[in-house]
Amino acid sequence: MQDLKSNVLVDCLAGADSIGRDIGWVVGFSLLTGLLAQIVIPLPWTPVPITGQTFGVLLAGAVLGSRRGFLSQALYLAEGAMGLPVFAGGTFSFVHLVGPTAGYLWSYPLAAGLVGWLAERGASRKVWQMAGALVLGDAFILLAGTAWLSAFFHAAPLQALVMGFYPFLIGDLLKIVLVGVTVPRLLGTYSRHRQDAG
Repeated sequence: MQDLKSNVLVDCLAGADSIGRDIGWVVGFSLLTGLLAQIVIPLPWTPVPITGQTFGVLLAGAVLGSRRGFLSQALYLAEGAMGLPVFAGGTFSFVHLVGPTAGYLWSYPLAAGLVGWLAERGASRKVWQMAGALVLGDAFILLAGTAWLSAFFHAAPLQALVMGFYPFLIGDLLKIVLVGVTVPRLLGTYSRHRQDAG
């Protein structure tokens, strides 16, 4: 059952509203994040590579809403901890969840939940509001990761920013623009199409 008044894209899609459908979306986005993690660009001055993961995290929140977005990323972390090759470069094990990139990884469920919470309150209807929500979610990821790096390596704040924050700004801006433009347009187009059909 579709809810054309919802601000969450998946709720506007036709189909039975059920626990099974929600599970499908949650599992699907956890696997999408794992697939995007295989896009890896190593950087010589930091143990944190550029990856596609944050695109999956932000998209999950924007498309699924807070609860399902949070659960999709929590499931992603659980998949990696259980040994599935879903972390960057096809690697796995619980070590990633306590290593240099742990601050980023642990922030994923909360960041997706934050973006989803804002989307549910109407941010998904307008490009600039959606972009603002995505900026907040992305900033949370980068700051959590940078803070963890600072503590992990006992690094000074500026060194931690050079290792964990600044290198990712341009790539993350592109992700924000892509999600921020696409989701509101899809939501508006789909809602109008279904209303016209009804």
